[in-house]
Amino acid sequence: MTGPTRAIALAPGADLAGFRAAVRALVAEGVPPERVAWSVGATSDLFGSAPPAETGPLRLPRAVADLVPMVVPHRDPERYALLFQLIWRVRAGERHLMAVPSDPLVHRLNLMRKAIGRDLHKMHAFLRFRRSEEAGVERFTAWFEPDHHILEAAAPFFVARFRSLTWSILTPDASAHWDGAALRLGPPGRREDLPPGDGFEAGWRDYYESTFNPARTNLKAMRAEMPKKYWRNMPETLAIPALVRGAEAGTRAMIERSPSVPARRDPARAVAAMADQDPASLDELNAIIRRSEPLVPGATQAVLGEGPVGATIAFVGEQPGDQEDRKGRPFVGPAGQLLSRAMQEAGIDRGASYLTNAVKHFKFEERGKRRIHQKPTAGEVSHYRWWLDRELEFVAPRLVVALGATAVLALTGKAVPITRARGPFQFERHHNRFAGFITVHPSYLLRLPDEAKAEAYGAFVGDLRRVAELGRELAG
Repeated sequence: MTGPTRAIALAPGADLAGFRAAVRALVAEGVPPERVAWSVGATSDLFGSAPPAETGPLRLPRAVADLVPMVVPHRDPERYALLFQLIWRVRAGERHLMAVPSDPLVHRLNLMRKAIGRDLHKMHAFLRFRRSEEAGVERFTAWFEPDHHILEAAAPFFVARFRSLTWSILTPDASAHWDGAALRLGPPGRREDLPPGDGFEAGWRDYYESTFNPARTNLKAMRAEMPKKYWRNMPETLAIPALVRGAEAGTRAMIERSPSVPARRDPARAVAAMADQDPASLDELNAIIRRSEPLVPGATQAVLGEGPVGATIAFVGEQPGDQEDRKGRPFVGPAGQLLSRAMQEAGIDRGASYLTNAVKHFKFEERGKRRIHQKPTAGEVSHYRWWLDRELEFVAPRLVVALGATAVLALTGKAVPITRARGPFQFERHHNRFAGFITVHPSYLLRLPDEAKAEAYGAFVGDLRRVAELGRELAG
């Protein structure tokens, strides 16, 4: 069949709607692939004909219909011509063409589909939001440089996970904006439009550094899983060069350290020691805690509470971690650093607050050279409760904040679901009665998948802002 060449100009990027409309009209008019010239962003009538008019829907096999939206975002300038060739052949009788992967056309289109799938996966995994606040309105912004035109295809993923937030994703080709109700696509963005790094970014970087294993450093594997082009937009990767440089020395140090088996202690002896003494002050209580054997195996020292007696707000966590056990201070590891930054954002002075844990010793399990945190049992929490009750009695805070389920168990003597009780709460044990507040432990935020971290951190800071308000009301 001969005739004039048809010029089809589609919008820049991934013009799925325009391609579908053009294909329906071309098939209806019987225009074969060899007579169609596809272009992107052009308005010229170089080939002497206008784009075809839109017609009714076009029936295609499911495999072809599913392939089209996964190839249209590809940057290959021939993508539209190749897809139209496929559709034309299927309409001409090759209904099962997609089941022939050795066909050159099918093979090439499948490679394009895989490239788009990889690009979407990397955007889902490596995109990082930054928090900002303007006129009291919280907003999250991210910069990403995809290989292909995938923003419109990727945006629903972030809508589903951050539906309650207001956010923008900026790319060199386009931008996506979610206001909590509607998704809007806009013009290209610039990396310079990102707000400065926030507290959560620094906390995540600290966590990455603390969990880095120098003995398993493999640059080839790291680059394969997380290509270097994404590094500059990910806060944790700022630590990679220094960690890699120190990997060899760190591995030697791990090998030279001899393994140690944690001592198994009898909790009954420590409990008996508590009952025989009646401290008259916080200092006397702390002296008892220091002298007592750990009720959980493995700890090297007791980690006491920190802060002024008479503090308006007291924070109660679960138990010390590895860094706390080594330094003898509460909340100095990755979770503690994240808590400090969240407190600062919420307007809470850490130095004027009291911080402690329900369990005073680090319970862990040896795995090779690492000490892995183990959750204390309800019995262990019960053994330590005597100390916590007396500690809070001496500090006499106006408001007690329970960070996580173990802290709630210690303060109430019963399991209380965090999701249902999160918010203001009344703690009552024996003669101790405190206005309280229940929220998550900051270590919970560090364990979340990347796509959920920003929303969870924002909710945590929101909880602490409410804590600050309650503290001011009670202090007044």
